[in-house]
Amino acid sequence: MASDYQHLEKLMELNATEVTPVINRLKRAQGQLAAVTRMLEEGRDCKDVVTQLAAVSKALDRAGFAIIATGLEQCIVQQDASMDKKDLEKLFLSLA
Repeated sequence: MASDYQHLEKLMELNATEVTPVINRLKRAQGQLAAVTRMLEEGRDCKDVVTQLAAVSKALDRAGFAIIATGLEQCIVQQDASMDKKDLEKLFLSLA
């Protein structure tokens, strides 16, 4: 699936300042995922594991949506015709 979006790499460059909160969110998700792994290894309660896993999933979804929102904003502000509606829809739906 990654190859489907390789042509978009050069089209959507993300500003480091705008990406910092996304990076922080991903780092938190990484810590949460490590906690899920530990919980499984320790034989913790299924409900607790699933709750924590749902939090990881939500954090990853929010990070993805934030990245796409930034890309959409760039397209609007820069009036970038190189990324068409179909490309943006593919990116958005890849998170669904």
